[in-house]
Amino acid sequence: MTINGMPNIILLKLWFYLQCKNLHGDFFIIGGGLLMLRIGLAQIDIALGKREENYRRVRNWMEQYFTPSSLATAIVLPEIWDVGYALEEGERLADPQGSGAAAFLAGLAKEYGVWFAGGSVLAKSGAGNVNRAQVIDPTGRLVTQYDKVHLIPLMNEDRYLKAGNSEGLFEIEGVCAGCVICYDIRFCELLRLYAIKGAKVLFVSAEWPQIRIDHWKALLRARAIENMMYVVACNRVGTSKETLFGGSSMVIDPWGEVLYEGGSGEEGVFVEIDPGKVQSIRDHLQVFRMRRPELYQGLSE
Repeated sequence: MTINGMPNIILLKLWFYLQCKNLHGDFFIIGGGLLMLRIGLAQIDIALGKREENYRRVRNWMEQYFTPSSLATAIVLPEIWDVGYALEEGERLADPQGSGAAAFLAGLAKEYGVWFAGGSVLAKSGAGNVNRAQVIDPTGRLVTQYDKVHLIPLMNEDRYLKAGNSEGLFEIEGVCAGCVICYDIRFCELLRLYAIKGAKVLFVSAEWPQIRIDHWKALLRARAIENMMYVVACNRVGTSKETLFGGSSMVIDPWGEVLYEGGSGEEGVFVEIDPGKVQSIRDHLQVFRMRRPELYQGLSE
């Protein structure tokens, strides 16, 4: 039996293919394609304790890799991109409130017409030194800042830094997004909270070591899949204090598909994402609707 000369088995295979593609978000009609964002991953090495040198490296990255686009563009930098993990020299190196770094990025944001979303610095706050991510819009305005809430003992953060106490949610071109820093991705509760509050894109800045790079890749995919959100993650490269950092910056879609994975050296790439797909996937899987918060009370202990 055929329909318009096409065998039923071929029609069935075509239908199945289109359904699979739909679930992966490629052909979403409702909720997809309304607003595209372009993500720039600045996977760079960091000169330990040398702020001006790192400013120069970020500017050089923009000059080398940036290309104009009609899409709103967000650049993501690594963790503590301004001075690296020179935490023991924090008294000398910490940037008061991160204002110097914010002013530097504001200048670049206005010059190139881009966002800087994530990328943390060593900042001196009223409570002490913090690992602070900053979000700058294309007008140079500091939209929000986020102080890393989970301090990693392996890097002596708990010894030299104060932990933050608030989330890092913000809007980028009308899209709800959030930022976290490195070790935070091991704490799924925080990222689920972001998703419940509407975040569709998660920006991650990191100095993740090569020795645990498989954890980095697995955790990022897990956070994307379980929260049905885009995960945009920038890791540094190079060596500091005998620690080799692994690069492998990533862009992952809400279905867990890796749209881009970087190598182990300095590089720059721009990847387009479609935040409109997020709600379509969430509506299809209905994970949030089927949650049982009354059974999760022990997580607050």
